[in-house]
Amino acid sequence: MSSITQFFRNVTSEMRKVSWPKRKELTGYTVTVFATVIFLTLFFAVVDLGISKLVRLILE
Repeated sequence: MSSITQFFRNVTSEMRKVSWPKRKELTGYTVTVFATVIFLTLFFAVVDLGISKLVRLILE
């Protein structure tokens, strides 16, 4: 039981050392992630559409 207690004490100690992002940094990171996800979604949708049309053209 003492090892579990020691584990949580160590976790608490390490969490105090973490450098958490400020609100402005977090907002910037969030916008970057959303923009990247939207861009990649559109990119792969266009690629998928192109490949589908190419396969249909070949098979017809």
